[in-house]
Amino acid sequence: MNINFFFEVLIGGLLSGVMYALVAIGFVLIYKASGVFNFAQGAMVFFAALTCVGFMDKFGLSLWLAIPLTMVTMIVLGMAIEKVVLRPLVNQPEITLFMATIGLTFFIEGLAQLMWGSQVHKLDLPIEDVPMPFLMDHFNIIVSQFDVVAAGICALLVICLALLFSKTKVGRALRAVADDHQAALAVGIPLQRIWAVVWGVAGLVALVAGLLWGARNGVQFALTFVALKALPVLILGGFTSVPGAIVGGLIIGASEKLAEVYIGPMVGGGIEGWFPYVLALLFLLVRPEGLFGEKIIRRI
Repeated sequence: MNINFFFEVLIGGLLSGVMYALVAIGFVLIYKASGVFNFAQGAMVFFAALTCVGFMDKFGLSLWLAIPLTMVTMIVLGMAIEKVVLRPLVNQPEITLFMATIGLTFFIEGLAQLMWGSQVHKLDLPIEDVPMPFLMDHFNIIVSQFDVVAAGICALLVICLALLFSKTKVGRALRAVADDHQAALAVGIPLQRIWAVVWGVAGLVALVAGLLWGARNGVQFALTFVALKALPVLILGGFTSVPGAIVGGLIIGASEKLAEVYIGPMVGGGIEGWFPYVLALLFLLVRPEGLFGEKIIRRI
C-alpha cells in the first residue's frame, strides 16, 4: 500500500468531515435549545448560498458586500422562523415541531428560487482550488488548498461557537434550557430570546456552509441534500453534543473516502454516497445515543 496515497485520501476525508461537522452543528444547536430536529437546515444552507449569489448577480455587489448582507438576511430569517413557526407551537409534541420544519423546508426552497431563480449559479470565492505546494513538494501528497482553507474557516467558526456557548451568559442559559424548559422558565430565563439567538446562529452557520459547499459544487438545489450527510454525523456524535458533531464529522469524512478507495473496487465502486449511512446504522446497534450523547435510561 502506498502510504503517501493513503494519507492523501485520509487528509481529504478529514477536511470534508470538518465541513460536514459544520452543517451538523446547526442541527445540534437547535436540537439542544428546542428539542426539535430541524429538517430545514439543508434548505437554509441552499437559501444562504443562493441569496449571496443573487445579491452579486442582480445588484452587482462585490462578494465582500454580499456576504454581510446575506449574514443579516440569514439571522433575520432564523429569528423569523422562531417567532412565526416555533413560538406558536410551544408545548406541542415534538413530532408536531418536526413536521413543521419539514413544511418549512419546502417553503424556504420555494422562496429562494422565487426570489433568485432556479438555475445553477457559479460562486467564486477568493480561494484557489490548487494543490498545496508544501505538501506536494515535501511529501508528494496532493491536498487542495481550497479544502484546507475551508476546513480552517469551519474550525474557526466551531471554536467561536464552542466558546460562545460554554463561556458566555447566553451559553449558560442555553444549557439550562436544553436540560429543562420549564425549570429554565421558572428561574427567569427568557426562553423565546434564547430560541431566537440559537436560530439566528443556525442561520449564520448555514451561510458559511452554503458559501463553502456552493463554491465547491455550484449553487444549486442539490445543496439541500448536503444536510442529509449530517444525519450519520449526528448519529455517531450524538444529537446534543457540539464536540460529538466535530468528532462524528471527522469519522464520517475519513471513512467515506477510505471506503471508496479501498473497499469500493471490491464491490464495483460508488459506495461513498451510502457508506456513512451503513456505518451509522451499525453504530446505532451498539451505542444508540452516540459517542458524546446523553445516556439513554430505560425504565422497566
